[in-house]
Amino acid sequence: MSNSSEYWRLWYDRPAEQWTEALPVGNGKIGGMIYGGIHEERIGLNEESVWSGKPHYDASPGMLQTINQVRNLLFDGNYRGAHELAEQSMKTPLNPHYGSYQSLGDLYIKLDLPTGEVTDYRRELDLNQAICKTTYTIGGTQYSREVICTNPDQVMVIRLEASDSTSLSGCIRMEREFDTIVYQNGQRGLTLRGACDYAGVYFDVSVEVHAEEGQCSSAMDSVIFRECKAITVYVSANTTYRHKDPHAENQSILQLAGLKSWEALREAHIYDHQSLFNRLDINLGIDLYKELPTDVRLAQIKSGQHDPYLAALYVQFGRYLLIASSRKGTLPANLQGIWNDSFTPPWFSDFTININAQMNYWHAETCNLSELHEPLFDLMDSLVEPGRKTAKERYGCNGMVLSTRTNPWLNTSLRATSSLLWQEGAAWLSRHYWDHYLFTGDIKLLEQRAYPFMKEAARFYLDFMVEHPRYKWLVTGPTTSPENTFTAADGTMTALDMSPTMAVQIIDDLFENCIRASEELGQDQAFRELLIQKRSQLPPMKAGKFGQLQEWLEDHEETEPGHRHISHLFGVYPGHSISRKTPDLWSAARIALERRLQHGGGHTGWSCAWIINLWAHLGDGEQAHQYMNTLFTHSTHDNLFDNHPPFQIDGNFGGAAGIVEMLIQSNEDEIRLLPALPGIWATGNIRGVCARNGFELEFYWQDSVVNRAIVYSKLGRRCRLQCNSNVTEAEVLCSNERIPITIDHGSLEFDTQPGKQYQIIFTSDNSLI
Repeated sequence: MSNSSEYWRLWYDRPAEQWTEALPVGNGKIGGMIYGGIHEERIGLNEESVWSGKPHYDASPGMLQTINQVRNLLFDGNYRGAHELAEQSMKTPLNPHYGSYQSLGDLYIKLDLPTGEVTDYRRELDLNQAICKTTYTIGGTQYSREVICTNPDQVMVIRLEASDSTSLSGCIRMEREFDTIVYQNGQRGLTLRGACDYAGVYFDVSVEVHAEEGQCSSAMDSVIFRECKAITVYVSANTTYRHKDPHAENQSILQLAGLKSWEALREAHIYDHQSLFNRLDINLGIDLYKELPTDVRLAQIKSGQHDPYLAALYVQFGRYLLIASSRKGTLPANLQGIWNDSFTPPWFSDFTININAQMNYWHAETCNLSELHEPLFDLMDSLVEPGRKTAKERYGCNGMVLSTRTNPWLNTSLRATSSLLWQEGAAWLSRHYWDHYLFTGDIKLLEQRAYPFMKEAARFYLDFMVEHPRYKWLVTGPTTSPENTFTAADGTMTALDMSPTMAVQIIDDLFENCIRASEELGQDQAFRELLIQKRSQLPPMKAGKFGQLQEWLEDHEETEPGHRHISHLFGVYPGHSISRKTPDLWSAARIALERRLQHGGGHTGWSCAWIINLWAHLGDGEQAHQYMNTLFTHSTHDNLFDNHPPFQIDGNFGGAAGIVEMLIQSNEDEIRLLPALPGIWATGNIRGVCARNGFELEFYWQDSVVNRAIVYSKLGRRCRLQCNSNVTEAEVLCSNERIPITIDHGSLEFDTQPGKQYQIIFTSDNSLI
């Protein structure tokens, strides 16, 4: 195992020709895509809050007036009438003030280079140090460029060096296609300033250049440098989203950064990044192709070659991307993290909360990046008041409700069609708060932020749910199984139903977690008892005519059997209501997944990533590995960005989570080691991976069986380990003292103390379970 810079790298032997070949850097606020050009470097610039549009609220009085009519039509089986009435009264036209996340522009560094052959070219992204580096030689002179986005100093820094003095000459400029001006800013600086459309933010990008030897000066819209040994370019970007005067903020940042040497900035950046990145390491087998560039390795997988190292690299790349796009005080990672080259990105590059925003954080806790969850929590807290307003105005309910998508303007009302009529956004997001508590034991956050949010989401359903006239269950709706449609018995193709399976699973999950949180905090007994009562009245999950888990309340015909969303399997993952403890539902879920895949499901990057997680939780490592290879083969760009298509970062994050879920899974009762290990990863190890109840683990396996583990207990909870082999004997040591253990049905249990580390040596009969 190694976190060395030589190990965790993406590298290439040619410059990027297009944006999806460039390499990403970021500090949570500023992002850059580095092309690694020879005569001219291009860096695509982003800043997290460069958004068009503005805060607004689209009233929808017709929805509250007709919601009971739509329900009754659905209860009567009149799906056509329900669909038509909902289309008339419940959809919200697209408002241009919703806006979109936009590119900030491009920074160009043009070099005056000697004629001659370019040799020894290498472009790389060092994940361990978060440095993008380009090197090559012309005429005996070696040129090098390093780019960092430093979180401590809040700047992007580009360092250019040449092996011979007085070898660097050229110019620097910035461009943006729309709504900007570029002007000289001081003797060695530039500023790009502009505004986003539809009353969006004003933004400012300021650049300052420091030269070693030679000459450097600003001229009109460029900075010119001549005969320099090295230059350092500082870039700061801000908007009116956070600052009244973003230009003044940039000047202050540049002034402070300019007082520090390149070496000092670089060292602080590496230290900050490694404090997060180095927490986890993973080894899935011998690296057989270390001499090959990353794009060549990816091409080998596409031709059928196995490459366990690339799977491990994908995990670390997913962790790197979250570190680069979600830091304290920033917005959460959006549909593209923080990297975007468009003014009209697909799906606004917003926070789509019917899976995508959640998937961005599936690996945050397990991959030991818990504090990077904070930006998502900040957004969630900001949505409480808008969610309350929507719940009251649209549904006549207390509590809060969130629909399919939101953005930095905290919009809650975007529904271009009734097929997006979905209320479970806040309830699903609540799981992230509860999971964070299970992993960390942060009782203060549970009391002050998590439980209040969860309670608001639960209060909505207590008001919104009604009794089904036929089944007498408490049902919710009208709602949808996200973005999917069915053909009803009356021949209508529609999306609207009362209590699709996903809605039931999410509400059940929310109520259960609220009940547990209330117990943990010792408060709200009456509310807790009400939740217990209402939870018992929710519809049961059922198998349909093919033995599959039903997606809707009735066993409707699927309009698109291979749909990209697999929403009714929420209970398998990320929920926990379907598991080995519910064998009938577990079997029905597997059949549902197989049917989806038989009809072409998993054809988008994020959907394929979800499938990896689902197969992992269904205990099938070979299928999970197959879809990991499918993710690489059909949905991965050469720079390892997920290709939805187009680029969408949730596939990176969800794929990283899925690979780890193949190695370890946990709930509140036990930790399962190697629950879905494919045969190709027969020998390996992982260090720093986290499990619920406050455990951090390191474990090793050989011949597909765990033989040694180290467990660090943060909270002092009882530890129960289930391996993928029948454990018959084990020794547990803490500070060289033997710890009493219990072995029951192949599971190992022992008590722990907070802050203690436990070493475990397993003896098994080597028969896999």
